[in-house]
Amino acid sequence: MKVENTKAQMRKGILEYCVLSILSNKECYPSEIIEHLKEAELIVVEGTLYPLLTRLKNAELLDYRWEESSAGPPRKYYELTKPGVEFLTELKLTWGVLSNAVNQLENKSL
Repeated sequence: MKVENTKAQMRKGILEYCVLSILSNKECYPSEIIEHLKEAELIVVEGTLYPLLTRLKNAELLDYRWEESSAGPPRKYYELTKPGVEFLTELKLTWGVLSNAVNQLENKSL
């Protein structure tokens, strides 16, 4: 079993939460989202991000608007919807519980 596979699965599992968290601060276009993820060392390529954004949009957790760009084609800016904010709130609670549980297990003397 390769550790890289497990690490990749861990990143994929948390990616939806991270994207929603980024968008909770401000609306962004995909390149900005990728940049934020890279800064946090969650390297993601467009081929991973776009299907996720589409899935979140279809679930009505995100909405988008088009904006003209002076540096190329129009950009699609994504933002959280009200259901998206509520969904993210639930994910934050779950993340807190999971994080505490993992920390507790890591620090427990067996």
